[in-house]
Amino acid sequence: MMKNYFSIKLMIIIAAVSAFWGCAAVGPDYTKPLSDLPAQWNNLLQKGDANETGDPQSLAQWWKTLNDPVLTDIISQAVAGNQDLKLAMSRIREARAQWGISESDRFPSLDASGSLTSSKSTGSEDRNERYSLGIDAGWEADIFGKVRRSSEAAYADYEAVTENYRDVLITLIAETALNYIDVRTYQKQIEVAEENLKIRMETYQLTNYRFKSGLSSALDMNSAKYNVEENRASITVTQRSLDAAKNRIAVLLGKAPGAVHEKLSQTKNIPVPGLKIAAGIPADILRRRPDIRKAERELAAQTARIGVAEADLYPRLTLSGSIGLEAVSLGDLFTADAVTDSIGPRISWKIFDAGAIRRNIEIQNVRQEQALIKYESAILSALEEVENALYSYAKEQSRRKSLLNASKAAQQAVNLSLNQYNSGLKDFQTVLESQRALLSFKDQLARSEANIITYLIKLYKALGGGWNLITFNR
Repeated sequence: MMKNYFSIKLMIIIAAVSAFWGCAAVGPDYTKPLSDLPAQWNNLLQKGDANETGDPQSLAQWWKTLNDPVLTDIISQAVAGNQDLKLAMSRIREARAQWGISESDRFPSLDASGSLTSSKSTGSEDRNERYSLGIDAGWEADIFGKVRRSSEAAYADYEAVTENYRDVLITLIAETALNYIDVRTYQKQIEVAEENLKIRMETYQLTNYRFKSGLSSALDMNSAKYNVEENRASITVTQRSLDAAKNRIAVLLGKAPGAVHEKLSQTKNIPVPGLKIAAGIPADILRRRPDIRKAERELAAQTARIGVAEADLYPRLTLSGSIGLEAVSLGDLFTADAVTDSIGPRISWKIFDAGAIRRNIEIQNVRQEQALIKYESAILSALEEVENALYSYAKEQSRRKSLLNASKAAQQAVNLSLNQYNSGLKDFQTVLESQRALLSFKDQLARSEANIITYLIKLYKALGGGWNLITFNR
């Protein structure tokens, strides 16, 4: 009994010492790196670019600022049904479970056992039986913080996977919106082409009448005819692109191609963005961009793994004990004399490994350097994306103004050329060229209007818009 008393006392002392040393784990403690970021966006300084800073809260659900109920509904469906998003969520659950496994190493393990053995000696008629029940306990004292660093790495990995989910989320929202804009753009282009087809049909009918009356040549009549067919062919090509964009939206929503054709069958205008952009300041992207947050968490995880590797340089202390019942008959199993127990520490230390541990430490340090480079690269890429989107958004608005003026002038040119052709002052080629120019400018204008909203969507994505749409609890 006295022996057991001293064993228990020894175990308590070792556990207390282990708890004390466990507060100071080996390896570097992680500190988030400081980044040298500009104070403001360069392209916000350009006069006349309409790049004023709006309400930062509008960035969280930027698509609602476009005031398009169909777009808002489609994005909601995408968030609920997208397969890539479901896969990313599944990976979060996996990473959280992995972190839970690492956390469990902090606590003792308990195993229960029971056995019945029966033996018989040669030449004996009697059988010897032995009954036993027992509980075994074990705990690795985290003296040098290996378990703690492993748990830190696993939790940082879990956070990185969570940020990956957010990255998939904002990419999904942006891709859904961009495809929706494509749908509205193709519909607008078809509308413009059909209006132009009507004009060309009228021109062909007029030319055909003049040809039959001997007032124009067969060349003029056939030129007007192929102009009509060329227009019809362009509508077919655009319709094909329209159907493909609708199918892409359906897949993004987790549905079969064709599932949203009816919902998007009605032609609507391309959404018009407001003049103010919630760009904030460059430092905000460190908080918003999931890819940057993911890279930072991966850096934290890799820093913790250095400590895991360094802990292998030191001895490991395991405390183990057992208590049980053992007897030769079932009736004696639950008596005081059947009680057995054991308790004591176990120390293991890898004395020689031909430098493998130190090579592993070196590997973990190199991987930390790589993780830091990846983090810094993610920041630079984010800054580039935002600046490019700001510039493109501003300049496309200027381009749209020019195309709008060109379209108005082209319409006047078409009217004048038709009047002069009917009066015999201009040949028919002038009419054809003016009509082609009008269609080209109107088509470019529709595409420019789409480009404006496209660049805005890319800007909001680059700023990390929508990253906090979903929250996670630890």
